Amino acid sequence: MTVLQSLAGYYDRLRASENPNGKPPEYGYSMENISYAVVLTPNGKPADVQSLLNTSGKPSRHRVPQAFPRSGKNPIPYFLWDKTAFVLGKKRDSDTGQVVDAAVNRARFSKFHEDILAGAEDPGLRAFRIFLREWQAERYENDPFSSDMLNANVVFRLDGDRCFLHDRPIARSIWLDYLAGQDSMASRCLVTGENGPTERLHPKIKGVKDAQSSGASIVSFNLDAFNSFGKKQGANSPVSKIAAFKYTTALNHLLARASQQRIQIGDMTTVFWAEAAGDDESAKAAEDLFSRLADPPTDEQETVKVADEIKKIAEGWPLKEVVPKLDENTHFYILGLAPNASRLSIRLWCQDSIGEIARRIGEHWFDLNLEPPPWRVPPAAWRLLRETAAQSKIDNIPPTLGGALMRAILTGSQYPRSLLGAVIARIRADKQITRLRAAICKACLARNHRMGFEEEDVPVSLNPDEINPAYRLGRLFAVYENAQRAALGKPNTTIKDQYFGAASATPASVFPLLAKKSANHLASLRKQPDKARLANWFERQIDSICAGLDTTFPRSLRLEEQGRFVLGYYHQRAGKDGASNGKDDTGTANIDSHDKEK
Repeated sequence: MTVLQSLAGYYDRLRASENPNGKPPEYGYSMENISYAVVLTPNGKPADVQSLLNTSGKPSRHRVPQAFPRSGKNPIPYFLWDKTAFVLGKKRDSDTGQVVDAAVNRARFSKFHEDILAGAEDPGLRAFRIFLREWQAERYENDPFSSDMLNANVVFRLDGDRCFLHDRPIARSIWLDYLAGQDSMASRCLVTGENGPTERLHPKIKGVKDAQSSGASIVSFNLDAFNSFGKKQGANSPVSKIAAFKYTTALNHLLARASQQRIQIGDMTTVFWAEAAGDDESAKAAEDLFSRLADPPTDEQETVKVADEIKKIAEGWPLKEVVPKLDENTHFYILGLAPNASRLSIRLWCQDSIGEIARRIGEHWFDLNLEPPPWRVPPAAWRLLRETAAQSKIDNIPPTLGGALMRAILTGSQYPRSLLGAVIARIRADKQITRLRAAICKACLARNHRMGFEEEDVPVSLNPDEINPAYRLGRLFAVYENAQRAALGKPNTTIKDQYFGAASATPASVFPLLAKKSANHLASLRKQPDKARLANWFERQIDSICAGLDTTFPRSLRLEEQGRFVLGYYHQRAGKDGASNGKDDTGTANIDSHDKEK
């Protein structure tokens, strides 16, 4: 099933839901930010202006006749609502901040409604027509209007009524008749397969991080170069008006600010939804489960629950026993979007059963597993991606990496090699071997081995018998560093700060020098009566590690071997066999305090 077909089907499911708060608007309507309501008397005079701002001073969401994409040259007015430039003929200039006239837009708004409402006998619509004919923009300076209204969206209400004009039954009938009568080329819809009027400009999609605030499009053709066989704009990829409305409305519903079905992964805004024939309870349970697994909560009790679910799923428990209300055959869809100028790029599209997706997420946690555990709560994908970013800022995450990582997690495929490369690059740059970075290295190597790309498996915890040279060199480097700390206390610059990058990439150029430095550090320890036994312990560690190495150090290590080097270093520093039972002589844990995950 395609992206648009799945979203259109999700819209139908929402409309059929018994929950009135979760229903999207019907065809021809959309949810928009509305700030004020102008109250009209029966003779068309503005009697009052009611604020629709919420408690935080921001516009509230209301169902109004659908907002269409409109260009800067010939903007189309909206039906019975719009910005003050159209409704009242006044706006605030975005550059100067001055109040200016918008006579052209006001005239277009008035003409549009005079045509569409001609002959309407409804009292509210009759009052609105009188208002359009008699209103003069110069009167805006008088009560009940204020400068705060400028550039805001405005609706109308008849004095004494509770509903807005656009909600009156006759207004709704006129609007739907207008939509049905619009000229449009008929063709076979690519979404439904049925013949019908083709949507020329698809409704805008809002809520994607860093996309245009006014909305962006998945399907759009706005240049002559996109014309084909004389077809322009939406006719190049025919989607019926109803199908276009359904998929964009469903997507805007998922992307809404209060939505529980969206997560941010790097620059990719990700939404998800489930579909279970006649079983909304199972669909809701699937969505809740994926939300917990993809972005685990930080609440302590919820964290314990999620950790238990992940453990059972990874161990192969039937999903019905983990989440009783869930049918593991429930269809599940995941869509990742990223901004691309005025359009949206689809970075990720995954569809499968929730059972398969949950199992693959369990495999992901299994691949990440390290001893000692690298986290207090299971890490969301965005936390892993943050380890690849300069200064750990989300904005610095390499583009497209989020989509590639999620694709690997959800499909069970090989992790992107760029993930391991980005982590190694960050370690070389800032010399910080955090627990999550070590876990990422281990996950990449473990999955490569399971899929047959690597001959050797990787240990979960410190393994003194591991013979891989890169792993042993990482352990040896950690012992050299511990010996330096023990001899010098807290040096301003450690060998990790100076040599880690070179040692992990070109061991032959660095380790002979490190061996000499270590001999000096051990000699210094032996001169201190209280640390002589510690010097002997370090020496036995070094001899034990070197006994499994060739007499010559490797000239270079490939990327995967550098990952093993990092893992060996992490295990030696954090393992039970580290110096002084896991602590150096200063009492500092073998993994630096700033490396610990919060």
